[in-house]
Amino acid sequence: MRGFVCRGLRLELVAGIGIALAMPAMAIAAESTQGLSTQTSLTAETRDLSGRTQAIVHVNVAGEDGLPATGAVAIRDHGVQLAGAALNADGKADLTITLPAGDHSLSAKYVGDATHHPSVSPVAQVQAQVSSTPNFAVSVAPATLSLTAGQSGSITTSITPQNASALPAPMFITLSCAGLPDQSSCSFTPENLEVLPTSTAALTSSMVILTQASSASLTAHPRSNSVAWAILLPGALCFGGLAWGSRRRPWLQRFSVLALLAMVTLLGTTACNPRYDYFNHGPPTNPATPSGTYTVIVTAQSSNGVTAITNSSTLVLTVK
Repeated sequence: MRGFVCRGLRLELVAGIGIALAMPAMAIAAESTQGLSTQTSLTAETRDLSGRTQAIVHVNVAGEDGLPATGAVAIRDHGVQLAGAALNADGKADLTITLPAGDHSLSAKYVGDATHHPSVSPVAQVQAQVSSTPNFAVSVAPATLSLTAGQSGSITTSITPQNASALPAPMFITLSCAGLPDQSSCSFTPENLEVLPTSTAALTSSMVILTQASSASLTAHPRSNSVAWAILLPGALCFGGLAWGSRRRPWLQRFSVLALLAMVTLLGTTACNPRYDYFNHGPPTNPATPSGTYTVIVTAQSSNGVTAITNSSTLVLTVK
């Protein structure tokens, strides 16, 4: 009995040692599965452009292994997203933002990827000067959007008036987008915004990005070709007879040329006709929106008939 107890104690001791030795390896495996931590930094410098303050923002994201990260960052002001940018091969992103007058606290939020954790940069304080010229700033939220081909996503575009009281009349702003991948589109509701001389609050428009999934062509059910054979087979025999008799009768040669032109015209209205191809082969395959990461530019433009004001913001679209 005592021998069985000793063996049981030895087995428990060996099992405990094995678990203790396996714990560090399990921790390393879990850490590698969860990804690497990252460090995000942001620097900003301002410049005056015709009475508007622009901030040139530089972002750098690196993993704990010292290698650059991939993915996208969202630029925030007091925690509110303004714009997005995709990181390049060096883990960096540069973008320009138009800022309303006043104090701003800019930071960059890295959204992470398959092997890197998200992180947020320290805040950079920026001062935008007051202008006497009417203007507006553009921002988008969320600044990063991930879609599977065939899905659609909604983004809020905000227009913040600046010194609207100096407007001699209402200012109308038109929204548009550029930089979308093939087989995708964007729309705004509303597409035009009106800024009144009394406007102080931000105006918003809902932006919808639509992608396309691949769709296989439908299997066509060819129509019966009995009519075509009823025309082509006797026509071929007729041509054979004409070719044999044209050597003896010159007028048959001229007639055979006219008959040939008639048959070519008939073929052009059947097999070479787009409707024929559609009914017999079905519609073409619709390609899907290509996967990848894209920087989409949202542009807001206003004009009073003499001068135009154009400001923009960017967002990052990832198509899976």
